[in-house]
Amino acid sequence: MRKVTVNIEEKLYQNRYRVDVGRPHIHIKNVEICTNDCADKSCTFICPASCYRSETNGSVTLITDGCLECGSCRILCTDHHNVEWEYPRGGHGIQFKFG
Repeated sequence: MRKVTVNIEEKLYQNRYRVDVGRPHIHIKNVEICTNDCADKSCTFICPASCYRSETNGSVTLITDGCLECGSCRILCTDHHNVEWEYPRGGHGIQFKFG
């Protein structure tokens, strides 16, 4: 049996994302909670689209462009309830391409 490898970046590149300028569908409520109270910064490695990044000063930044709208971050952040997440407005957000 032949082992098949999948390059996630190539798969994600096939999707399109329509940005809703000035109205992100997800945001961090309080950056200080991420910086001071969240030791493991799980969102930075659980997000399949790598929207969360851990900065050198211990803070977490969020870039919503390319978000897959999976909701993993809001489920993961149940200890701190520091992620506000909703579906994007109609016509915006991820546009999956199959094939």
